Amino acid sequence: MKKIVLAWVVCVLGLVVLFAWLGNGWMPRTSTHDDTGTGKALLAAEFTLQDAGGTTVTGATYRGRYLLVYFGFTHCPDICPTTLLLMGNALKQLGDKAARIQPLFITVDPERDTPKVVGDYVAHFGKDFVGLTGSPAQIKAAADNFKVFYSAVADEKNGGAGTVDHSGFIYLMGPDGQYLSHFAASVSEQELVGGLRHALR
Repeated sequence: MKKIVLAWVVCVLGLVVLFAWLGNGWMPRTSTHDDTGTGKALLAAEFTLQDAGGTTVTGATYRGRYLLVYFGFTHCPDICPTTLLLMGNALKQLGDKAARIQPLFITVDPERDTPKVVGDYVAHFGKDFVGLTGSPAQIKAAADNFKVFYSAVADEKNGGAGTVDHSGFIYLMGPDGQYLSHFAASVSEQELVGGLRHALR
């Protein structure tokens, strides 16, 4: 009997050790936080871009407010307008609390998306939306800070005016410019509203 109990104890301890081993990084995982012990987020709202009026803005311009950030481009046929509409509807559901959040749209197609173009575009999704653009180098720097992938794809059938493949996450940044959370483009409106309400508590 004692041998059976001992065998069970050894088995349970083995499972505990195994799960601890798996939880400490053996399994592949994605993280938006530094694991070196500094506690600093790998994502930060750091950028130097231009708004619709051509004014230069930086991440520091929006300190004190939460940021809801999406990277896309104005010629995007589907995911960009759908996602921006989702963001606009979610902010409407927040009521007065939405004033604490600044929605930002950052283009990944700076050659076509001038300040006026992005400004006119985001106006369709909400009066508080801000569209940002810049030089290719500025856009790349901003995308790198948010770990955003994008790549221009030529379309020879349309005279070379192609599209831009890009990742489709919505980023929620805190008032200090640091990463809080992100949402996939497939997130439901209620899930997005719930995530924003949780952050604003």
